[in-house]
Amino acid sequence: MSDDTIRLVTLGRIIRRRRRLLALLAVVGALVGYGSSLLFPPRYTASASVLLPGAWQERELLTQAEIATSSVVLDPAAATLGWTGTGGDELRDRVSATAADGNIIKISGTAETPERAQRLSDQVAQQFVTFAARIAGADTDPEAAARPEALRQMVVATSRRITELADAADPGKSVESVQARTELAKLRTALQDAIKKLDQADPASDKATMVVMGPAARPSGEAAPTRVQRIVAGALLFFLLAVVGHLTAARMSRRLRAEPEIAAALGSALLGTVDVPGDLPAHRRKGRGPRARLRRLLGVDVPWDIPAPQLSGNEADRQIRSRRVYARLRDRLPAPRRLLVVVPDGDEPAREAAGQLVAEAERSPGSSSGGKPLLRVVGVSVSRPMVPDRDGESGVLVVLSAGMWNAKELAGIAEACADAGQEVVGIVLAALVRTRPTRPAGHPTDGATPTITVGAGATEGAV
Repeated sequence: MSDDTIRLVTLGRIIRRRRRLLALLAVVGALVGYGSSLLFPPRYTASASVLLPGAWQERELLTQAEIATSSVVLDPAAATLGWTGTGGDELRDRVSATAADGNIIKISGTAETPERAQRLSDQVAQQFVTFAARIAGADTDPEAAARPEALRQMVVATSRRITELADAADPGKSVESVQARTELAKLRTALQDAIKKLDQADPASDKATMVVMGPAARPSGEAAPTRVQRIVAGALLFFLLAVVGHLTAARMSRRLRAEPEIAAALGSALLGTVDVPGDLPAHRRKGRGPRARLRRLLGVDVPWDIPAPQLSGNEADRQIRSRRVYARLRDRLPAPRRLLVVVPDGDEPAREAAGQLVAEAERSPGSSSGGKPLLRVVGVSVSRPMVPDRDGESGVLVVLSAGMWNAKELAGIAEACADAGQEVVGIVLAALVRTRPTRPAGHPTDGATPTITVGAGATEGAV
């Protein structure tokens, strides 16, 4: 499937044929997630809300959220808490602040216990409000707070005195009196403008002091990721990695499936395909030892990317296929001779197909006169192929299954045949097929035409 598009049917085939392995890897991933929850203790998060009265723009709210997590707020909070080994830099990783709707700054603190998380968020919120009040000038010095009000009263009194002077000025028409009254009016206007600017510059005129909206609620559950989330994430991660690994291995697989590729690797012509009744377990590679037993236990001893066997006809149809393949082999040889039928070890469908060809050779007419090729089946190890020397045979017929062997392995078999002085005269593929269910007696097969019996008294002609 190196050039095929990954489809849902492919994923379903992986899950169906590798369910034992996938289940085991999911359990391993869950155990890894559980182990990580033991290495990293649970965390708890508490949140405190600070209300910012007045009109605030979104940009100003974001600035206040940044101030809430800055060192000017976290350092005093860490000093007040007095936790061992916890300073302002450590709190920066545990505290976050966000601007919510309604001019609210939400400050969240994370700690090892619910009590410490609640205390951390409350303390940071309090230090934030204190710092904001100090910047706005709404704290400590009463004299500094009273100075703007005193200046405002002084301006009002001066404006009143200017009005009195203007009324007491010479109401005559002299140039000096008119100029004096004009200058006093300008001075009164300037004082009124100054008092307006003073009111606009007062931070307390439109934005009141920030308020902490009650203590933070004590958290009742762990902060994400919780232990359950770690276990589920570990199982899901290992499951997905296993599926991706299967897809990657299938795309990088060098096992030959196409008939031209198999023929090119063995250096001979393909004679045809022999149907072998069976199911996918027939592709199971035989073996002994702990590794073979483990592969069988996990269900990985059968290739998952082999297509499901197609539905075949009856026994007569399969015999016809075998007979035609054997006929092509006989026509390919210039004279009847004995042949070795080489089957790779572990390829059970190929061994069954070779048995069918041997049976067909025995059934074929002319066996007594020797007018046909005789076959002898031998198994060859793919890892270290060794073909027997000539023992009356003069040629090799290779029988194998598609999708089980790569080009290097097949080339090794061809080299072993050449080393034994044997020529590869043909290739036969074994294909697994599913047999049709046996029908009860008396029921015609699908597509059968019923026989109509005409009586002796029937007459010919148009009806």
